[in-house]
Amino acid sequence: MFFKKARNILCSFIITLLILPTTAFAYSDYIIAGGENIGIQINSKGILIVGLYKIDNSYPGRDAGLKLGDKILAINNESVENINQMVEKINKDPDKDSIQISYKRYDKTYNTNLKLVKNEDNVYKTGLYVKDTINGIGTLTFIDPNTKIFGALGHEITEKNTGQMLEVKNGKIFKSEVQSISKSSNGSPGEKNAKYYSNIIYGSISENTKSGIFGSYKEHIPNKTLYKVAMPDEIKLGKASIFTVIKNEEVEQFDIEIVKINNDDNQKIKNILFNITDGILLSASGGVVQGMSGSPIIQDEMIIGAVTHVIVDDPTKGYGIFITHMLDEAEN
Repeated sequence: MFFKKARNILCSFIITLLILPTTAFAYSDYIIAGGENIGIQINSKGILIVGLYKIDNSYPGRDAGLKLGDKILAINNESVENINQMVEKINKDPDKDSIQISYKRYDKTYNTNLKLVKNEDNVYKTGLYVKDTINGIGTLTFIDPNTKIFGALGHEITEKNTGQMLEVKNGKIFKSEVQSISKSSNGSPGEKNAKYYSNIIYGSISENTKSGIFGSYKEHIPNKTLYKVAMPDEIKLGKASIFTVIKNEEVEQFDIEIVKINNDDNQKIKNILFNITDGILLSASGGVVQGMSGSPIIQDEMIIGAVTHVIVDDPTKGYGIFITHMLDEAEN
């Protein structure tokens, strides 16, 4: 899964269509099932405020009306796209004691004046903790060989301090190797520990949605088996398998059992409840772990979904999303 969250009955590994398309699907009937561990980097639209800190017994950000989750768009009426540009604009006038900030909160844009404090090293302090990039790991779910669209994770990427889904300016998926696994136990989900190769890029990210991240696969399409896309009514209870990596880059197949299927039209994420039954995977991971999010689920030679959540109180159990829900979102 991608990012850790506070303990709940369910833990989203850490990421709803409002209108279902009525025209013919654009995605292919047969797609490549992934399973590869991938590094993920997303650059956000706007500089995200993720914290406020005190300077000289006051909070400049709070006094300016700023809140966690606000996105900084401009400094003194000059647009900024990343933290480096923000610092450059702040340092442009060495004698000022405040700056004007344009920021976005939800769908509205506001302006405010932020007080600056210069420390003994002549460095301006803003009282803001900000972020413009998020990095992590996950699992590649599919590649459509005809459109070269890929999907991964099966859920959204959120910023852990604000809980907000990150709006994508651009991003990439890249090579990653699993070096070890911290095992899950009851009440404590584990995680894959991975090495990054951010210079070996597989694809570009264009969307971060509740159904996963999507984009264009840039590498040569791998010569792998094509799996039929299963419709929800073709999925059944019983034996199935997942593809995932537990060591280095090797994608392996592990047994699971599907115990419940949710075909409710209003449920777009937790569609498949399953138990991990594979002794090798249970021995290596203790169950579902963070970094496994996006692992494709296979049944009867069809790709039916992807792993998305772990049940924290029993990590041998997890949830998956229907693959059709991911593909519907990918083609939008």
